[in-house]
Amino acid sequence: MKISDIINYLDALVPPVLQESYDNSGFLAGNREDNLKGILTSVDVTEAVVDEAIEKSCNLIVCHHPLIFKGLKRLTGDDAVARTVQKAVKNDVAVYAAHTNLDSVDFGVSYVLARQIGLQDLKVLDPKPDLLKKLVVFCPDDYAEKVREAIFSAGAGNIGGYDSCSFNMQGQGSFKAGEDTDPFTGKKGELHYEREVRVETIYPVFRQSEILKAMVTAHPYEEVAYDIYPLDNLYKKAGLGISGKLEEPEPAMDFLRKLKAKLDTGTIRHTAAEGKTIKRVAVCGGAGSFLINKAKAAQADIFITADLKYHDFFEADKGIVLVDIGHYESEKYTKELLNQIITEKFPNFAPSLSEVNTNPINYL
Repeated sequence: MKISDIINYLDALVPPVLQESYDNSGFLAGNREDNLKGILTSVDVTEAVVDEAIEKSCNLIVCHHPLIFKGLKRLTGDDAVARTVQKAVKNDVAVYAAHTNLDSVDFGVSYVLARQIGLQDLKVLDPKPDLLKKLVVFCPDDYAEKVREAIFSAGAGNIGGYDSCSFNMQGQGSFKAGEDTDPFTGKKGELHYEREVRVETIYPVFRQSEILKAMVTAHPYEEVAYDIYPLDNLYKKAGLGISGKLEEPEPAMDFLRKLKAKLDTGTIRHTAAEGKTIKRVAVCGGAGSFLINKAKAAQADIFITADLKYHDFFEADKGIVLVDIGHYESEKYTKELLNQIITEKFPNFAPSLSEVNTNPINYL
């Protein structure tokens, strides 16, 4: 197995197109054609994590936070990032990061945090726009089912919890085959009419190449007639943050005490909670202050995230309870998530969990 086998799988499962514009997810260092010896999953990549990978004979680190985030202009060893990159490269340890794209999938960082808290009925808090397109393809009656099955298998036709979704309309197509063609039906130089089905379906943009390839392969025509339309619909299976609800309402202070114990946090910062009841909860792993209004719109009683600034807390405005549990604490389950999704695909290749605590913050 090559390192590229893992990279290709992760790129398909957690598409880079889902990352935020400022991010630097993906393959960051190493040779993708190297034979894979072992995988280490971690939240961050530090010198200690690279040392751990070397010790455990792992030549690929799959992490959450990109090792190279800002512009790296020198590799002189004058800072921690440069030293870590140097050590990884010198020891043939490759590095792959799944950051805000892993935040954005509906089974990602915030989902895991929500499950850890015990939330139910989970939904993406802020679904992403501009990720859906409509495919319209015209094919002979007898081949419509084959074409539909092919594009569904490639990732089209999913709406919420439903799959294989399409709209179909029968009609009559016409064409005249040129001299250099090999028509499936009809004769060269003669106008031909064919009963066809107009098949319409929806798909996420990051599946487009696979869907079009499957469509062309299944379609009998030499030249496939199809249209692609951009859509304004929100893609509800991708976006930042998760909302859900507790099985039973809880007094806010009781909930916060349980939260601190469950997540084993050093401290919790929060707005006024005494006398309030918690039923609906919104969460965002990492820095999520930009989602405060989304949490309010979801009618959440409490919003749990990290890196809230002093003035952010004023946005609670005596309504929603705002909670900062710490950045590392909100994302520390990510290495288990990465480990799980790799193991599910490659059950005979067990990754190692990093044992290094990379949290740079200590609590007194």
